[in-house]
This record gives sequence, structure tokens and C-alpha cells, in this order.
Amino acid sequence: MSSGYQGDLDQKASAHLELLEALGHAVPRSLDIQRSRRIYVNRNLKLEEIDLIGFDMDYTLALYNQRNLENLSIQCTLDKMVKKRGYPEEILKLDYDYTFGLRGVVVDRQEGNIFKMDRYGHVGRVYHGKKLLTREERHRLYRGSQRIKLSMPRYAWIDTLFALPEAVMYASIIEEVDTKQGPWNRGYSQLWQDIRECIDEAHRDETLKRVIKADVQKFIVRDPDLAPTLHKFRSSGKRLFLLTNSAWDYTEPVMEFLLDGALPAYPSWRSYFDIVVVSAQKPAFFTEKRPFLELELPSGQPKGPAHTGPFLKNRVYQGGNVVDFEQLAGAAGDRILYIGDHIYGDMLRAKKSSVWRTAMILQELEEELVQAERHKDQILKLETLERQCNRLDSEITYQQQMLKSLQKLETKPAHEDGDGDPLVHAHTTVESAKREAKRRLDELRATLRASADEIEQIEKELDRAFNPYWGEIFREGVENSRFGEQVEDYACVYTSRVSNFLAYSPLRYFRSPRDHMPHELV
Repeated sequence: MSSGYQGDLDQKASAHLELLEALGHAVPRSLDIQRSRRIYVNRNLKLEEIDLIGFDMDYTLALYNQRNLENLSIQCTLDKMVKKRGYPEEILKLDYDYTFGLRGVVVDRQEGNIFKMDRYGHVGRVYHGKKLLTREERHRLYRGSQRIKLSMPRYAWIDTLFALPEAVMYASIIEEVDTKQGPWNRGYSQLWQDIRECIDEAHRDETLKRVIKADVQKFIVRDPDLAPTLHKFRSSGKRLFLLTNSAWDYTEPVMEFLLDGALPAYPSWRSYFDIVVVSAQKPAFFTEKRPFLELELPSGQPKGPAHTGPFLKNRVYQGGNVVDFEQLAGAAGDRILYIGDHIYGDMLRAKKSSVWRTAMILQELEEELVQAERHKDQILKLETLERQCNRLDSEITYQQQMLKSLQKLETKPAHEDGDGDPLVHAHTTVESAKREAKRRLDELRATLRASADEIEQIEKELDRAFNPYWGEIFREGVENSRFGEQVEDYACVYTSRVSNFLAYSPLRYFRSPRDHMPHELV
């Protein structure tokens, strides 16, 4: 075969693949997608039936350098606590361990504790400061007759990555509060209130955002696959929209950094989106009836009264509500897919206030899956040991019943056989069977103790690998964590970053695995 003929074939094959990709039918170049970059499915989702795809900005399109952002948040908050709330300057010098923060933990303002719950509301591990409470202390505080209700003012739910520094600061300062008097000791609840109000003020008065805008690349990760992902959606006929709580003066520089100049077909970041809405005030966007206002650019000031006509491309809108959005966008219900990172403001409210489909971005999922892959042999060993413990429990129960039956036989009065001789041999046989049952029971119990000890050791090693304080984000003990349960309940699909969609067809049918009840498992 001539090289010229082969070249023509290669060119035709390449053109064919490009056509398939443009139509949304391209097969991923690698069917073996890296585990940390896959999309995971809770409920069936047919992208072919989606007309409009929306995106949050912070921690969705814009992934943050978490360590740099947390360091900035802590510095800004502590400065305000010292200058405006009268806290001693010593708080600036405390050790703030970033690994202590984890999405899904709960602050108990009354007791000064931070704890993690499973899906049933059972409190697993609890820290006072950074001291792990004993099982007895934990049960005394959280095993009462009243179920923990996270809606109570006593509790604060750490459900966003932005909120992680609050838990870190609270735990570190609690340790000082318990040992010192004076300006330190204002009570656990007041300390939490001061931290919350100071960090909110740092966001509100531009203290944080001013620093980020001045050095965007230090705090935000520019994903080279983001622009091609958005282009792929658009090429398949999808319309895209941006719906963010950030104001225009912050949205503009962040989105410029992420997308401007990425693809020659798009003169600016706004070219990727058919609709742009800033200052959306989620979750109020889903629950209240606020009007849309069109903004004057570049000032970002509202042009005039409420916007009522269809949304126009290359315009920017502010505020609004989900009912008017569907009418003005010309799409509604489950034809809309919204991609965000906030379990309450994005996922839960979108599900409860509309029938939008949802995709959740979990930035920390990537590292979680890397660790899971690295320790897959230990995880497999743990599952094997747990199954073995179940079998041992069953066999111990059987041997206990056998021993009881033998003891009943032994207590029956002796009788004679047809020749008048006592059944001595039968008694001897019972005694022998009892000894064997006891020996087997002791052996099983020893094996169970050894397996339980090995399980405990592996669990400790895995906890240290994922998070030295809290373990896996989506698990608590043998159950899903409360946070994991919410992801399962309110996100149709979830993944670690928006650009993971690039490896899939924009017409993909994401199928959820068949769910089983325990009695259905073989």
C-alpha cells in the first residue's frame, strides 16, 4: 500500500472522527478513563435530552488552590478578630492545621465540639479542640433521647470548601479558650459567632476578593480542558448559562483568567455562554421571586427597572428567580442541567424548588480517589475481613446453640437399655461432643477477635491516608457519612471537575447502577 494512499485514509478517518465529535457521537479516545476523572451516577441522566446546561462559578468552573485560599481566609479573619473584636494577638501565632477542615463536619456551638455523622444521624468521632473524645464522652453528649437536628441554632454545618477555615480556626482557638481567661474566654458559642461574622465581613467588604483579583493565578487553577469542554457542549447544540452568587466585579476577572484566549473561536469568556447571571443570591434564587436586572457594562450597575424580555447573548443580568429564568430562557424542568458545588444552595434547592437535573462538582473527590486507588489492596482486605466476621458470628451462634442442646441432654436422667445396663456410652459421647463444641467456640472467638483487631488497624491506617482526623469524606464507620448521603440524594451525577465531561459524549446516557436492599445481595 502506497504512503500516499495510506495518508488519504488517515485524513479521511481523522475527518470522520471530527464530524462524529461535532455531532456528539465520538467515542472517548481512551475508554479507560482515569478513576479520579470519571463521572459517577446516582440517577439516570440522558444528556441527549438536556437543552440548557448551567454552571456555578466558584469551586465549579473556577477550582481554587485550597491551601493558598485557606491561608488567606484565616489571615483576614484573625486580623478582624484582633482589631475589631478585641481578641489577643496570640491568636495570630497559633498552629492552624489545614487538614482538620473537612466538608460535612458539624460544629456544636454549645459544647465547643466538632463532630462527623453517618447517614442515620449517628455521631461518630467528636473533637473538642483537637482532642478526640472517648466513646463514653461521645455517648453521654450525643446518645440522648433527642435526635440531632442540624437546623437548630446550636449546630453549624460545614458544607462548602469556603467554610473549612472556620472549623480549623474554631478547633485551634478552643484549645486556648479552655486554658486561659480574659479576652480569650467568651464562651464557645460567642467564639463561633465571632469567627463567622469576621469571615463573612472579609468576603463582604472585598478584603478577600481584592487580594485574589490582584493575583488570580495564585488562588485559582486554570484548567486547560475547561474551554474545550464548554466548546464540545456547544458544538452538540447545547445552550450554556452561568449562574453565580459572585458579583460582576469579581466574576469578570475570574472568568477572564479561566477562558479568555483559550480557543480562537471565542473572542471572550462571555462568548461561551448564552446567558450570564451574577449576584444570583442562591438559595433565594430558587425560593423567592426577585426580579432580573440587566447590568450596564463595564460599570456593572443596573440599567433600570426589572428585565422582562427574553435573555440576550452578550448581556449580563443580576438577581432573578428560577420561575422567571425558565420563562425568559425558553427552557424548563428536566431539560435543564445545573452544575454546582454547594450541596444546599445548588443541589438541594435546585431539586426541591424545581425539577432541574443536577451535577455536583467535588474538588476534593480527586484526591480521595487517588488515595483509594493507592490503598485498594487494604480496602479489599478490609471488605474480606468484614465478610469473614459475619461468617464467624454465624458459626459462633451455631456452636452456642449446639452447646446448649448438649447440656440439656446431659441433664436428662439415665435409663436402662433392654438388657438392664445404663447408657454409659451415650453419656460419654455427650461429654466428648461438649468438649469439642467448647474447643471450637474458643477457636472461633479467638479468630473473631484477631479479625476485629486487624480491621481496626486497617481502618486506622486508611483514616490516616485520607484525613488524619476524619478519614474518608463520604464515609463514617461502615456507613455513608451524612454528607455522602446528601450527595447521593440530591446530585444526579457527581465528579471532581467540569472538564471531566470532555471524555464523554455530550449525548451520553449516564446509567445509575442497580440499587439493592440487603436481602437482595447475593
